[in-house]
Amino acid sequence: MKVYIAIISILLFLSCNTNKVKEMVKETEYSFYVGTYTNGDSQGIYKYTLQKDGKLKQTGLAAKSDNPSFLTISYDKNFLLAINEINENGVGSVESFLIADDSLKFINRSSSGGAHPCFVAINKSGFILIANYTGGNVGLLKLNSNGEISNLLDIQQHYGNGGTNRQKAPHAHSVWFQPNSNKVVSIDLGTNELIFSQIDSVANKLVLLEQNSITMSNGAGPRHLAFHPNGKYFYVANELNSTITQIIILDSGKYKKGFSISTLPINFSESNTCADIHISNDGNFLYASNRGHNSIAIFEVDKYAGVLNLIGDEPTRGDGPRNFSLSPDNNYLLVANQHTNNIVSFKRKKATGLLTYISKVKAPTPVCILF
Repeated sequence: MKVYIAIISILLFLSCNTNKVKEMVKETEYSFYVGTYTNGDSQGIYKYTLQKDGKLKQTGLAAKSDNPSFLTISYDKNFLLAINEINENGVGSVESFLIADDSLKFINRSSSGGAHPCFVAINKSGFILIANYTGGNVGLLKLNSNGEISNLLDIQQHYGNGGTNRQKAPHAHSVWFQPNSNKVVSIDLGTNELIFSQIDSVANKLVLLEQNSITMSNGAGPRHLAFHPNGKYFYVANELNSTITQIIILDSGKYKKGFSISTLPINFSESNTCADIHISNDGNFLYASNRGHNSIAIFEVDKYAGVLNLIGDEPTRGDGPRNFSLSPDNNYLLVANQHTNNIVSFKRKKATGLLTYISKVKAPTPVCILF
C-alpha cells in the first residue's frame, strides 16, 4: 500500500510541475514603438501591441515628432529617445520622452552634432551616442535622471572614403556600446570602416583606442552589427555587398576580421542592400534583412567558432525591410517594411530558427521597431 501511495505522490508532483512548465512557456503580450518618416501620412512615433497569438494591433500615435527614424530606450525603461533625421536647418537632433501609459511626454531636444542622424544608443551611465550619416560623425551627449538630454559633449569626426559611389565621404551609420566593456564600436559605411574608441567619463570625450579601426572588404559598406552573447565575437551587416562579416574579439581586447558570408541565395542576381541584423538570445541563430530580395536571411550559428550557415530565407510580405526586431522572449520576429507601409509578424521556432508568417498591420512608413 505504501508503494502505491508513493507512486501516486510522484505522479501528482510531476503533473503539477508539468503544468508549471506549461505556464512558463505561455505567450506574453508586448507593447512596442515604431519610428517613422513623416514626409507622408505619418505624424511621428506610434505604439503597437504584439498580442499573445502573434497578431499585431495599433494602439495609436504616441507622440508627434519630425522624422523619428530610429529609437532607443533608457536602461530604467522610463525614457524613450528618438533622433530627428531630417529637419529644416540641416543639422539633426535627438529628443527625449517620458514613457507614460500609451503616450510619450516630450521632455527636451538637443543637437545630434551633424546632418541626418540615423542611429542612437544609450548605456547604463546615461551616455548617448548618435551616428550622423551625412555629417560623417558621432555625437556624444548624456541623459540625466529626469530624462533631460544634455547639450552636445563631444563629436568624433570620421575621415576618408571607400571604393564605391556610396562611399565618397564618411557616412556614420551606427554606433554601439560593446557589452561588459567601456568600448565603443562606430560603423562608417562611407569610409568602409569600424572605428574603436572609449568614453572618458571625466572629460566627457570619445577617445580612440590603440587599435582604432578595421577596414572592411572593398565595397562592403558596413551598416549595423549584432554581438554574440558569449562576448567572443560580433557580426557586421554590410549594406552594399549584402554580406555578414564576423569580427573576433581577441583575449588582448583587440579585434580581428573573421569570415564573410552572403545574405542572399546563390541564384539571386538582382540589386539588393542588406539593412538590419539581430541574433537570438541563446546565440544559436542570426537574422539579417535584405532590401531588394525582400527577405529575412536565417543563419545557424556554429557553437564552437561562430561560423554561420545560411539555412533559409523568409519573404517579408512587403517591400524595403529596413528594420526588424525579435520580441523580448524571442518567440516572434517583427519586420518593418518601409515602402509598403506595413509591419509583419513571424512566429520563430527556437529549435530550428525558422520563421512562420502570422500577421501584418498597416503602419505609415515604418523604419524602426523598439520593444
